[in-house]
Amino acid sequence: MEHAPVIRRARVGDLPRLVELVHEHVAYEKGAPRPPDLAERLGPQLFAEDARLWVLLAEAPDGTVAGYAACSAEFSFWDARDYLHMDCLYLAAQARGHGLGAALMDGVTGLARELGLDQVQWQTPDWNPDAPDFYFWSKTSGSRYADQGRCREPPALHRGHDHRST
Repeated sequence: MEHAPVIRRARVGDLPRLVELVHEHVAYEKGAPRPPDLAERLGPQLFAEDARLWVLLAEAPDGTVAGYAACSAEFSFWDARDYLHMDCLYLAAQARGHGLGAALMDGVTGLARELGLDQVQWQTPDWNPDAPDFYFWSKTSGSRYADQGRCREPPALHRGHDHRST
């Protein structure tokens, strides 16, 4: 029997593991080290009453937190409306290939709907050739994402799911 992916919002007690995953993500992308007080800086941004930052966590079958998607509400000047910006999506190496990434994407689009936002936008690094294919496969809209250079922007979100691979 296969374990259904568990996607949930981050809680205060998740901060230590979330920071571990952030450091793994930074190392994976060959980024500069993050500040040592990252948990103390993230906590107020995630758990404030008026927070505009959300982190969804993916749990592995054993219940450990194995990945995250970090999102914030942003404003599009050209469209004169808010949208959900997915800043990061990361899965620990051992958690990849088990459907957690697609489940996180479903969680992100669900969060957008919950917030009354009809668009999700994100960017992916040029050096990660698998990312655009993953994001296309994970789409929840019936039509292709617009390819605008490094920015992947889906059309308006629709009800239902479409997980066809290319």
